[in-house]
Amino acid sequence: MARSYWLVNSNRSRVKRFIENTNNKDQFFKYMFIDSGKVNSTWGKEPPVMTTREELKTEAAREEWKKLIAQGWRRTEEVWTKKEG
Repeated sequence: MARSYWLVNSNRSRVKRFIENTNNKDQFFKYMFIDSGKVNSTWGKEPPVMTTREELKTEAAREEWKKLIAQGWRRTEEVWTKKEG
């Protein structure tokens, strides 16, 4: 499974997941999925509800990442899937 990279907005109400499309058939370009979701509970208690998916060329996805970081989004881990122990 492809590794995913997550961003969260400043008030922790929205998330974006960037993940490589490993099933891409294009010989010349690589593509990434960008999934968007909303957090419906206390941060880290339940997974976000993913609402949309778009597919962009990798370079365009990198530009989107940079734009979101400039807007105050921060990189995060998918904390809701980790087991406590």
